[in-house]
Amino acid sequence: MRFATTALLLFIPTSVSAAEFDGAQLGIAWSVPFIGILLSIALCPLLVPSFWHHHFGKVSAAWALAFLLPFAAQFGLSETVHQAAHTLLLEYIPFIIVLYGLYTVAGGICVRGALHGTPGVNTILLTIGTVLASWTGTTGAAMLMIRPVIRANDNRKHKVHVIVFFIFLVANAGGALTPLGDPPLFLGFLKGVDFFWTTTHLLTPTIVLCAVLLVEFYALDFYYYHHRGEEKPPRMDPTPESRIRIEGAINLLLLGAIVGAVLLSGFWRPNTKFTLLGSEMELQNVVRDVLIVAIALLSLKITPKSTRQGNEFNWGPIVEVAKLFVGIFLTIIPVIAMLRAGTEGVLGPVVRLVTDANGQPINAMYFWLSGGLSAFLDNAPTYLVFFNMAGGDPHLLMGTLATTLAALSAGSVYMGAMTYIGNAPNFMVKAIAEHSKIRMPSFLGYLAWSSVLLLPAFVLVTLLF
Repeated sequence: MRFATTALLLFIPTSVSAAEFDGAQLGIAWSVPFIGILLSIALCPLLVPSFWHHHFGKVSAAWALAFLLPFAAQFGLSETVHQAAHTLLLEYIPFIIVLYGLYTVAGGICVRGALHGTPGVNTILLTIGTVLASWTGTTGAAMLMIRPVIRANDNRKHKVHVIVFFIFLVANAGGALTPLGDPPLFLGFLKGVDFFWTTTHLLTPTIVLCAVLLVEFYALDFYYYHHRGEEKPPRMDPTPESRIRIEGAINLLLLGAIVGAVLLSGFWRPNTKFTLLGSEMELQNVVRDVLIVAIALLSLKITPKSTRQGNEFNWGPIVEVAKLFVGIFLTIIPVIAMLRAGTEGVLGPVVRLVTDANGQPINAMYFWLSGGLSAFLDNAPTYLVFFNMAGGDPHLLMGTLATTLAALSAGSVYMGAMTYIGNAPNFMVKAIAEHSKIRMPSFLGYLAWSSVLLLPAFVLVTLLF
């Protein structure tokens, strides 16, 4: 089901005439499919869990068709194919390939042995994952660290908060320092932002944010551990403390190879392009995707099955992300177009919020609006919208408007932690935790956690920076 919509669109003839697609023409009703898929993700697991578990792919496809069919009726099949192909070929497929590569390779690294999940040990594990995230990507760091964290806490009654903070730190905030860390920053890199620009300009805010979250985590974990009877757990530890060792270490080199493939696509510019279904494909990006798939397949071939079994590796999390995000990427097309239309579009009032009376950017609003939308939209295209709203000139944005670029970069990365759909690793971590019998909060339950714990930290970052 996940590629059914893709296949349908790729084989529709493109000769049918179409009206020109302009986001300024769209009314707010075009956002209904996108809102619908978000509400489905939020409410169906809570209200109809069995139905959702078996049919979430069909629900995602249904909402995608709820956008595609009316769009084809109004703008024509040719424009529909063009918009869908552009999104799928240039955004969704590369997005899924990178996630697939990192998930597959990181899943071949098994950290054997276990530590006892005390507040101190848990804080150290989260800190390690946070530091790794900017260099192996939030997906790679999350897949590498989530199972050791789960094993360390498998004898504890209260552990949901550990996974929630893991999502905050390892799957999101930790990825703010390089283009490899999070997709929005990678898109900025491809647009011309220097590789180490975010390292220098977001280092201090990221350290402050992560330090605040780690202090919050330690205090909460200390309370549960020492005041809820977990210091001496009443049940036997399924994985008692033992020496830590790494199996499948060859996959560490393969993770480095994926990083190299991503870097290659940014630095190597052969100026070779070809057009597929109206979408311009660049050679370096195609080579990157092919290399990542090849690296993942090599990992599957050379990693012993016992190593992946030790990780309880399965394809469930990546399949869930693939099925849900194909619907999200398609239904978000009109929403992004309405934002891109600027003050001429139906979302013009939102655009006006980021500019003062003199036409100068309001940096705090760039932080909160890029972040707020990234929490519910995909943060990569949202970053691009605000990047373009700020002028789109990387040299100007790295110079005179450096604070504006820092604000929208930080907002897009940090606030992806606000919901399960803000960043793809969030959903994958949730799925792995639930596979390990941890009862994770619902969509709205998680939003309550993030609102209480993250929003005060974001206010502090706003006031300081």
